[in-house]
Amino acid sequence: MANTNEKELSLQESLVVIQSKLKAPKNQYNSFGKYKYRSAEDILEAVKPLLAEHNVVLNMSDRIELIGARYYIVSTAKVIKGEEEIVSEGRAREDESKKGMDGAQVTGTSSSYARKYALNGLFCIDDTKDADTDEYAKQQAPKQTAKPAQKPAAKPAQPAPQPYPELDLEKALLAEAEASNAQSTAELTAIWEKYTRKTSEFYHPAYKNENDVFYKAVKARGAQLKAEGK
Repeated sequence: MANTNEKELSLQESLVVIQSKLKAPKNQYNSFGKYKYRSAEDILEAVKPLLAEHNVVLNMSDRIELIGARYYIVSTAKVIKGEEEIVSEGRAREDESKKGMDGAQVTGTSSSYARKYALNGLFCIDDTKDADTDEYAKQQAPKQTAKPAQKPAAKPAQPAPQPYPELDLEKALLAEAEASNAQSTAELTAIWEKYTRKTSEFYHPAYKNENDVFYKAVKARGAQLKAEGK
């Protein structure tokens, strides 16, 4: 239960305290892309006790916007205390279709992304790993390999080299969206070079992987533009 002084804080002051205390590390792992990420559920689980401590209510809602020819889920995260409220929004584009998902599941996935971005903005969550979490400590600790019995001179096994550095989920989704919204073959080619040319600040080797979302988006949009004569 919040004490008397905490109850007297304004919403903005309460939000500053919540932002400073909130820890929402990236505990989810994408084994294909080899990157860690956090979900909206992870953020909500971490922030609910802090909201209760400061008598702040969190309300979330979604709406659909049509931008050009594509639909976007716009999620709103609103914190309320008394008569005060602070709002943050996040957007995510709906795929026209996604293998193994029906329409409701596609919309639900976009909603989850949009809600996470809205929460990120509201609680000032960045993409760095929290250095004081147990998970971070375990990641940074050197791996020990037990020596086989009767082979005291055996060297510890070395970890297999990674094919490329981890790719942040938000950056991957941004590249995918940019490719999907290209309006001409020339524009799509420029976007491809932006993310795959080694001298570019946006370069990452994962973008050339045929199973990467950006690669698939470029291929699909290229086929569409060719059919449209653009």
